Amino acid sequence: MLHVVKRDGREVKFNAEKIGSAIKRTANEVGVNIRESQVLDTIQKVLNYIEMAGKEKVTVEEIQNLVERALKDNGFINISNAYSNYRKERTRVREIKSDLMKAISKIGVETDRDNANVGNNFSSKLLRIASESNKWHNLARMPKHLAKAHENGDVYYHDLDSYNLTTNCLHIPTKEILENGFNTGYGTINKPKRIETAAELSCILLQSTQNDMFGGQSHPDFDNDMSIFVDPTRKEIREEYESLGITDDKLEELVNKKLRERVHQAMQGVVYNLNTMHSRAGSQVPFSSINLGIPESEDAALVCEIFLLEYEKGLGREEQPIFPNIIFRVKDGVNREVEDPYFYLFELACRVAAKRMNPTFMNIDADFNKTYYDMGYMPATMGCRTYLMSNMNGEPGCKGRGNIAPTTINLPRVGILAKGDLDKFFEILDSRLNIAKESLIHRYNVLKNLRVKDLPFVAGQGLMKGAENLGLDDSIEPILKQGTWGIGFIGLAETLIALIGKHHGEDEESKELGLRIISYMRQYTDRLSEETKLNWSFYATPAEGLSGKFIKQDKKAFGLIKGVTDKDYYTNSYHVPVYYATSIKNKIDIEAPYHKLCNGGHISYLEVDDCPNGETIMDILHYAYRNTNISYLGVNFHIRYCKSCGTYLHNNECSCLNCGSQDIQGISRVTGYLSLDERFGPGKNEERSDRVSHLEGNKKAYFCV
Repeated sequence: MLHVVKRDGREVKFNAEKIGSAIKRTANEVGVNIRESQVLDTIQKVLNYIEMAGKEKVTVEEIQNLVERALKDNGFINISNAYSNYRKERTRVREIKSDLMKAISKIGVETDRDNANVGNNFSSKLLRIASESNKWHNLARMPKHLAKAHENGDVYYHDLDSYNLTTNCLHIPTKEILENGFNTGYGTINKPKRIETAAELSCILLQSTQNDMFGGQSHPDFDNDMSIFVDPTRKEIREEYESLGITDDKLEELVNKKLRERVHQAMQGVVYNLNTMHSRAGSQVPFSSINLGIPESEDAALVCEIFLLEYEKGLGREEQPIFPNIIFRVKDGVNREVEDPYFYLFELACRVAAKRMNPTFMNIDADFNKTYYDMGYMPATMGCRTYLMSNMNGEPGCKGRGNIAPTTINLPRVGILAKGDLDKFFEILDSRLNIAKESLIHRYNVLKNLRVKDLPFVAGQGLMKGAENLGLDDSIEPILKQGTWGIGFIGLAETLIALIGKHHGEDEESKELGLRIISYMRQYTDRLSEETKLNWSFYATPAEGLSGKFIKQDKKAFGLIKGVTDKDYYTNSYHVPVYYATSIKNKIDIEAPYHKLCNGGHISYLEVDDCPNGETIMDILHYAYRNTNISYLGVNFHIRYCKSCGTYLHNNECSCLNCGSQDIQGISRVTGYLSLDERFGPGKNEERSDRVSHLEGNKKAYFCV
């Protein structure tokens, strides 16, 4: 009696009919006619092989090997090859299932830290399990060479779990949506009449949009968009006072005082809501960004001022707000210089940033921003750095537009494989760029099968440009043509070390090579835009979890390479390594040219000691924005406060000097947004510990090389 040992260890009786069925099915797939007698003859050969080996038990794998051998011996080479390919595919599916089960088991203990904004509650875990399942589904469905490039770490398809379901991020046309009203699925929300209602609905817009997308969302012109609801509130207040018989000289004073109180209440609501209201099945608060700082009216300036003041106050015990990301736009003639009409807003923004690490700052005088500003289009960015303004298929600007999807290239691996040969480096880089292009075109063709009803809020309510005049059953392809398709990179510093032994902060030759490499990649995406008539962009990838993923794979493949794989993270995009001691001036000068090259998104971080002051931050920004073409800057330091009483701690105290509590909360910036220290992934956790301050000793030293 012959028994077959199954993969799970069970023993079952040998069943020849299963072999016959597999042979017939394979023959049918390759279009080969095989008679029943030939099938039986093949089965008999398999039995003969087993008998010759003298076995009473055989494994499934052994039987399949013998079936392939018998088919070849009988001259059925095509069937044998097809049968072999089928086996490989089944093995791949089993491995996917096995990996999925392992991932689910791990999630059951604790969610991963690829995204520091994701919590560890039931909803988060359930969402992660669904996420892992769909990742494997999408890998199994895409062309094998694309799946292989992702799996082995040559490139990375961001948010693979959403590959077939939705798009990345969006600059919400806030004013337009609030003016026209909207419907989240249970009835129409009319145009608000008061600033408090408008502010509350602005949060609902962020929350509802995030439920339709996998990335972050932005109010691209928050102060100006909210300002249209200030005057109706002012009129309401005036009418209330007049109804009480107050018509004397104090009326305007009382109205203005009450108006400020109402705006304060509205802006406090925004800060509170964006740190408490949850999206994505309750797994996280909205990944939100707010752009402001260039008011077009006094009412907009009032919104900007009071929003910054409320963010400065923090939450209930003065805790640090994590969201929203705030981007304060700086412009000569508007707010940058003392004589500018809104300089007081810039001064306030610097003061708030010195306490809260937010806002970050955007230079509207960078030439690529100023071009659009002068045309009447207000530049904006996401806190995570996504940027877009140009448009191959319509009006430029960012409102109603966002990145559709990015693919990131493992640049250090290209440097390692080139072994110092620059011609070889660019040859390999070309192949990676082509893979990235092919992956995004494949993603385009998958996503265009979605209908408007699949994105019921952002497409159905017309938040996305291109959705105009589309019906619920229409393809979202017109929307896909309005957004950007980003090819990104990480680890320029490690790439340069792999190629010539030094990164761009250390050496002039390396600095020139870094710009040559990044210019080459940007030129590639520019050509793609012309060739395909889609909006391709070149992206300085934030790489939160990816910085650790890529280096882990490369460490396994290539071992420890000094300066390249000898840590647990790759350096963020084009940044000078966080462990390299240099001045703020030097870091700004080195990184400034990359902002223009990375038209899909860019940011530079400047690490300073705890507790900078507003004057220091303004001095840094004045140097950067008066002397270079740099655009988007953030000043980093470590925030620590007592969770019991809200007192801020300095100099690494272990307990609160006010109440004695040792329940201390740490806050750091990770790739673009703030996060609780305990939510950092392993790679970013090590990167944070390696950071050195660029502020050397005293206030003026940071301009020294």
